[in-house]
Amino acid sequence: MQHYFIDQALTVNEQLELPPEIQKHWIRVLRAQPGEQAEFVDDQQQVFIGELTNGDQGLVQIKTKTDLNTELPIAVTVACGLPKSGKAELIVQKATELGASEIIFLPTEWSVAQWKQKAAKKVARLQKIAQAAAEQSHRNLIPQVSYLNGLAALDQLNVNQRVVAYEEAAKQGEASELVRVVSQMQAGQRLLAVFGPEGGLSPAEIERLEAANFHVVGLGPRILRTESAPLYFLSAISVLSELK
Repeated sequence: MQHYFIDQALTVNEQLELPPEIQKHWIRVLRAQPGEQAEFVDDQQQVFIGELTNGDQGLVQIKTKTDLNTELPIAVTVACGLPKSGKAELIVQKATELGASEIIFLPTEWSVAQWKQKAAKKVARLQKIAQAAAEQSHRNLIPQVSYLNGLAALDQLNVNQRVVAYEEAAKQGEASELVRVVSQMQAGQRLLAVFGPEGGLSPAEIERLEAANFHVVGLGPRILRTESAPLYFLSAISVLSELK
């Protein structure tokens, strides 16, 4: 069943005129016919089943409200040092599929990539990738993608716990801090996780984050690429918080 996001509140039995982009994809590309159904997520993150009644006009009858909730119990924000090449696209797509609620990119001391004037255009493209991935994975929300000017901007985020993945901690055998932090969190709380770019975060950056109450965590004994670490992390959060 197709899954689409609607930027308005929905109620059972109402008639909905689909936005042009959904009409194009569902009716013209996938050739949906009257009587076919799809899932529609409204602006309150509620999921409804709607039935196509008129393909020419893109009209849908909202039939039922479901209890579908595919979100992680903990709302996870991943903040990534600017990666090279097309890795940002991969991170956004897969992090969305794995349940991230927000994805931030920011320059760090050892970042090779520089977005600067390109940041707004890049974020707009990445937001579209997040929406497509959220539809594919039947999420209740589309993760917000944003760009911040540096690590200091993270201090303003309203979260309950903060961690930073650090390869040197992994090399030294740190293996329990992530489990300890997550085990103390309750459903509905927010977790911020920071990941370095290629080359990682500098010792000075780690010291700054520790001073800002970030817990340094290892992600197993293997050294992960900048695009792999957030995905490993989100998979671990899923196991620790919802696959008990």
